[in-house]
Amino acid sequence: MEKKIGVIGVILESPAETQMRFNEIVSEFRNIVKGRTGIPFDQHGISVVTIIVMGTVDEINSLTGKLGHLKHVSVKTSISKKTVEA
Repeated sequence: MEKKIGVIGVILESPAETQMRFNEIVSEFRNIVKGRTGIPFDQHGISVVTIIVMGTVDEINSLTGKLGHLKHVSVKTSISKKTVEA
């Protein structure tokens, strides 16, 4: 199975409303999540999160898609061209 490294950038524009469901979704994909950072910008009412993943393109896209369907959440993903061994 071909695996890739990816970076998912997420902006939560209303963290109080979306953070719980966001965390639940990320937990569902814990097998491909290799790292995560989050920075709250409380004064602006947003949070910025980066998630480093290693998985198949389908797995990465599934996580991205679920996060992207959340209200007040913006998601962008970059996936490596190179295949890695898990």
